[in-house]
Amino acid sequence: MHATDGNLASHLKQLEKNDYVSYTKTFQDRKPLTQYRATDAGRQAFQRHLAALESLLK
Repeated sequence: MHATDGNLASHLKQLEKNDYVSYTKTFQDRKPLTQYRATDAGRQAFQRHLAALESLLK
């Protein structure tokens, strides 16, 4: 599955709004570089999501 830049940006904004990811913006070789990292709340939400999926499969 491929996501467009705009689609990915929309998803990341929603995750950021819910405090599931944080980001840093820097430059690498004179080019902008944005890095995203899951927050503790994001990791916990993902674990809950996985548990819900697993319960559906049982």
